[in-house]
Amino acid sequence: MLVGLVGAAIIYWAGIRSADLSNDPAMSAYYKAESRQMGMLYGKEGLLIEDLRNDLQQPGTQALLIVTASGVVAAGCFLLARFPEKKDGAD
Repeated sequence: MLVGLVGAAIIYWAGIRSADLSNDPAMSAYYKAESRQMGMLYGKEGLLIEDLRNDLQQPGTQALLIVTASGVVAAGCFLLARFPEKKDGAD
């Protein structure tokens, strides 16, 4: 769990320090045309998948996924490592 938390923190820190060009006003026409073409070629499902892909590229989303996965793995390890229950009459 600790490795997952440290890894998520590093990915988040590195991601927010890099240049974010998605809010560049010069690229707005390109993004609009790209979105329109994606909608025409693949329909609403294509737009949904494109939005999901864009969301997964955000450092906050990546860090959250890493923390969640490490939490699930840690919970599974703790569940498997618990002490076995003692039976009646046996030590």
